[in-house]
Amino acid sequence: MNYLHNATLYTPSEKIEHGTMIFDGEMIRAVGDAQGIGLPEGAKVIDGREMHLVPGFIDLQVNGGFGMDFTGKPETIWQVGERLTQYGVTTFLPTIVSSAAKTIQSAQETILNGPPAGYRGAHAVGLHLEGPYLNPNRTGAHDSAFLCLPDPQTYRQWTPATGVCLVTLAPELPGAIEAIKRLVNNGVVVSAGHSAASFEQAREGIEAGIRYGTHLFNAMPPLDHREPGLAGAVLGDTRVTAGMIVDGIHVHPWMVNLAWKALGAERTNLVTDAMAALGMPPGRYELGSRSVIVDGSSARLEDGRLAGSLLSLDQALRNLMRFTGASLQETLPAVTQVPAYLLHQGALLGGLKSGARADFVLLTPDFQVEEVWIGGQKVLPGTD
Repeated sequence: MNYLHNATLYTPSEKIEHGTMIFDGEMIRAVGDAQGIGLPEGAKVIDGREMHLVPGFIDLQVNGGFGMDFTGKPETIWQVGERLTQYGVTTFLPTIVSSAAKTIQSAQETILNGPPAGYRGAHAVGLHLEGPYLNPNRTGAHDSAFLCLPDPQTYRQWTPATGVCLVTLAPELPGAIEAIKRLVNNGVVVSAGHSAASFEQAREGIEAGIRYGTHLFNAMPPLDHREPGLAGAVLGDTRVTAGMIVDGIHVHPWMVNLAWKALGAERTNLVTDAMAALGMPPGRYELGSRSVIVDGSSARLEDGRLAGSLLSLDQALRNLMRFTGASLQETLPAVTQVPAYLLHQGALLGGLKSGARADFVLLTPDFQVEEVWIGGQKVLPGTD
């Protein structure tokens, strides 16, 4: 039994000064203020040192990091997962960009086989398959050689039970509506992205079951006052959550602010789209089959197109606060509750509440990651 106190605690509904949390094993047993929760006999006391106690962060789009690329080498998922904790990440979706079927299968096997013995990293709960059902005119950094139309023989086998949680596709492709319906029926979250969909085509995809927009504004037609397009459809439909890469490069800070006002805290999700160069010096790195040039601030193909990012999720959160003027309490759901509920795991992840996993982060007063706990065990810094 552990008794953590003397921190500003953020529950799904409130901010508690001098908050207290009891956790035992992997689970949270109680949260509240110092007066409402007594010290259990024999409990280990942990001093929160007046820091911010927040849920562990969830990243739905990570291509790799620390010199490793998931599409090129899916077996590196666990190596990266252990190091993502330095950014407050306790749960993530390893993202496989458009690639051969055998690559996707290898990544599925990696997820299903689980982490190695002694693993102390972030939970990789399933894959995000970003492609190969993308529009050839909106490829971004994807290799067009791997793009194809939706194949029922393939996607019907994509389920959370086979390691697939999220699929990004272009809803305007022939056969895409049928694919959306089948994937949703399989329990997979379907996202629209890398798409040239008109507003009407985007709306049709949403009616079929799309509930997410992959990196809003990027790899989709610009928002236009006569043709709202995919971006307008995502922003205006309260059923749809939007992922954004808030690094100040992929989306201008003012557009981030406008999107925040339209989406609100309930539908804004921050992702990193981090690639192999995350945490590494400038140089050349891989993203799937593509060579990417990293200059220290951005990752780009030879022709200048952006190719993933160098963004960490804790920095994305700080950026959202800075770009919008919103508080930690207001922006925190974008990396906790919102992705947890999108993955249908809101009861277990994304919130400090009784019955949830003891995945949490202690942030300094200036919102830097100080400690990370996963399943009730301290993984950063060192061991508990």
